[in-house]
Amino acid sequence: MSATPQVRAFFHAPTFTVSYLIWDAATKRAAIIDSALDFDQKSGRTDTHSAQAILDAARAEGLTIDWLLETHAHADHLSAAPFLKQATNAPIVIGEHVKTVQKVFKDVFNLAYVTADGRPFDKLVKDGDELPLGNLAIKVLHTPGHTPACVSYLAGDALFVGDTLFMPDYGTARCDFPGGDARTLYRSIRRLLSLPAETRVFLCHDYKAPGRDEYQWESTVAEQRANNVHIHDGVSEDAFVAMREARDKTLEMPVLILPSIQVNIQAGQLPPPEDNGVRYLKLPLDAL
Repeated sequence: MSATPQVRAFFHAPTFTVSYLIWDAATKRAAIIDSALDFDQKSGRTDTHSAQAILDAARAEGLTIDWLLETHAHADHLSAAPFLKQATNAPIVIGEHVKTVQKVFKDVFNLAYVTADGRPFDKLVKDGDELPLGNLAIKVLHTPGHTPACVSYLAGDALFVGDTLFMPDYGTARCDFPGGDARTLYRSIRRLLSLPAETRVFLCHDYKAPGRDEYQWESTVAEQRANNVHIHDGVSEDAFVAMREARDKTLEMPVLILPSIQVNIQAGQLPPPEDNGVRYLKLPLDAL
């Protein structure tokens, strides 16, 4: 059994998001992680050319897409999972605690159509679950802190951490969204950093830390433990919590948080059309 999946990254420059196509070379079974829908906030237009590029790459490799994986309900880009599901018939997967996130934001946006029971995601996974991928298995690790629903996916020697970690020179995820908690994040990250030193760590975002000229999204457990500016070996839980909470007070909300959240808690589905046939996103005033 191979312990090394093939990984191809797709950088979505407008949102600094990295999506991944991963596959088992022997069987050509594949998964897509954290896809991004093209969305122009100024005009309200959506497009799927970035997601189509992933499909084109999969087709060129002769891959069959078995899973569409989300690490959490993202607050900085819209998911392209429904478009990919229509093209591949693969199920959309997220951690079971997305129900908690749905309940919170159902009320924030007053969304009567949100059931807050995990639907319309096709599969809710919990800590320790495994998803088959050819000769590989994708293990689910519940890694809350950034949000209650965050999960990381471990396939062989490749770990996909969503927003939990960034490149070592950039640090760690914010914890000031509803249900976020810095102490919980510290414990989740230390769990991830207990994996073998050579484990490849694939990140969902990069913003180029000061002094770095190129976008990067891959590191290792060893590099994170030695060099992560927020949580390298030797940083205590209390010190991390104090740093993270102070830093979070200085951060602005993500540019696309309002459109993203109301779409992503619904597995990337856009709101249902109103009686004129047009879909609308809500902008709650003074609510966050």
